[in-house]
Amino acid sequence: MRARLVVFPIKGKNWCFSRSIDLSTSESSAASTPSTVKELCKKISSNSKPLSANAELLVDFISNKMNKAWIGLEKAPEGSFKNKLHGLGLRLLARVKPSEILLKSITKDVTNVQITYPTSLNARHVRRRLRQIALRGTVLHRKYFYGSVSLLPLTTAFTVLPLPNIPFFWVLFRTYSHWRALQGSEKLVQLVSDYSLVQKSIILSGKGNESEHNDSKCGTKNSPSSQWVLEPSKELEDLINRGHEENYLSEQAISDICNSFSLNKNDVLKCRDLV
Repeated sequence: MRARLVVFPIKGKNWCFSRSIDLSTSESSAASTPSTVKELCKKISSNSKPLSANAELLVDFISNKMNKAWIGLEKAPEGSFKNKLHGLGLRLLARVKPSEILLKSITKDVTNVQITYPTSLNARHVRRRLRQIALRGTVLHRKYFYGSVSLLPLTTAFTVLPLPNIPFFWVLFRTYSHWRALQGSEKLVQLVSDYSLVQKSIILSGKGNESEHNDSKCGTKNSPSSQWVLEPSKELEDLINRGHEENYLSEQAISDICNSFSLNKNDVLKCRDLV
């Protein structure tokens, strides 16, 4: 499966890295996840996959249940306790860094990435910065994952209270989130790094500077064995130029980019506001 990553400057020297939304992929993934404990046990007992695959299935099952519970909180009546919990959750989620959202979107099913960027950026610089995000993610999210796991036993003490154990569920969510980001960062490092002579880069453009031209010589255009594709976009460049205000992109420009490249606007705005 190919993942499309869109890269562009959003505020000063800071760049936005975001993955295009693929509704068909998310729907098929949700459909393959068991919906009940009985179905989960039946699927685990009937297949002959290794323990790691069954653990992945269990994590997907728990994630699916958490998503359904979150949707239930979102639909709660205004002013109710569930509605207030949803508001608290939104404030906590607003603290999640955009890089973590990007890394979590790189699932195990991704076999290659298409990196779209404005024509004014250097291809090597784009890939290098993306690889730095992935390498940094392997270190940070491994540390945060183990830290979150160590907090889980402590938060179970709040179960004696007559209220929902919010600290436990939040730490459980952060444990899951860091684990997903760690898996995604390791996968992204594998995809955008040159580990062997088989690894290739492609630049889908008739024009480019000398360094881009040299990069393209490493592989064959549209080669199916390539794990990453660099694609300069004139459309993205034009949208950025039209919406550039002082030292950052306007909200209208961000909306146009999100509509053209199927990005999550809230995630992109977070990239601009957190830097």
